[in-house]
Amino acid sequence: MVLTEIEPFQPADLSQIGSGLNRPECVLAASDGSLYTGDWTLGIARIAPDGTTGPAVEADLIAQGFRPNGIALTADGDFLFANMGKAGGVWRVGRRGEARPFATELDGTAIPRTNFVLVDGDRAWITISSLGRKHDHFTAEENTGQILLVHDGKVTVAADGLNWTNELRLSPDGKYLFVNETFACRTTRYGVAADGLLSNPVRITYPEDTFPDGMAVDAEGALWIVCVISNRLIRIAPDMTWTVVFEDVNRSELDAIASAHAEGRLTWDQISHSRGSRVSNLSSIAFGGPDLKTLYLGGLGNREVQVLWSPVAGMPMEHWR
Repeated sequence: MVLTEIEPFQPADLSQIGSGLNRPECVLAASDGSLYTGDWTLGIARIAPDGTTGPAVEADLIAQGFRPNGIALTADGDFLFANMGKAGGVWRVGRRGEARPFATELDGTAIPRTNFVLVDGDRAWITISSLGRKHDHFTAEENTGQILLVHDGKVTVAADGLNWTNELRLSPDGKYLFVNETFACRTTRYGVAADGLLSNPVRITYPEDTFPDGMAVDAEGALWIVCVISNRLIRIAPDMTWTVVFEDVNRSELDAIASAHAEGRLTWDQISHSRGSRVSNLSSIAFGGPDLKTLYLGGLGNREVQVLWSPVAGMPMEHWR
């Protein structure tokens, strides 16, 4: 398939939906026009098609110590959320009722703070950014990230030795799994066997000022990567070539951050204060709208979800089917 050429988007093309969000790190778009995000005030937020923002679940997740990061919708409408709170693991919560464990132990040991969860039929994939998560600095040497696989209630390690493991997606045919390793500045593609075994990693390594975070797949089989700090949007073709289709950065600020990262002294304070002209720390991307041609972008430093129109439709996620 010949890919549609994407004319680069500009910051002025952005519009916004929702309001008062707290760290909308992960955005899900639903077929009824609703958007959902992990939110450290509301727990899981729902943005209605008219932009009205409120809690998506009855449970007071934040008061209970949960910090939802990546979220997913199950076939029956419950949420799975990767918990960056002290209890760690991945939890399940309905629109009503309390949260209950989904994947909280691995071989009898508590699963630490998790970053992301993806529903894959009767399986689920989970990322752990770092087994320690007690760093003063974010470096390319923090290679304790993992990918976990949950199948038939059993949790196994699918891959380890990764760097700040972030969002992941499967290719449309299910043959490959892509994962972003944020502070190694790379995207890794694994082959996926029928039993979930991951093998034959192929890596795209970006320039040192490119920190891949969230991702989504379009209907042409291309992968869209959104980059935290650099507020960059990259489109990766099936042959693993890539182009930048959006960027909103303060060049001198980003150069300073890239230098700090290269020297192993990048701190959360530097990351959290980085901004472009319109957005701050973009971290998530989802295709939505009636034709799946609306791009929704979540960001750690924004109080609303950013919106762009795409000439290419997205691939519907599991919860659309």
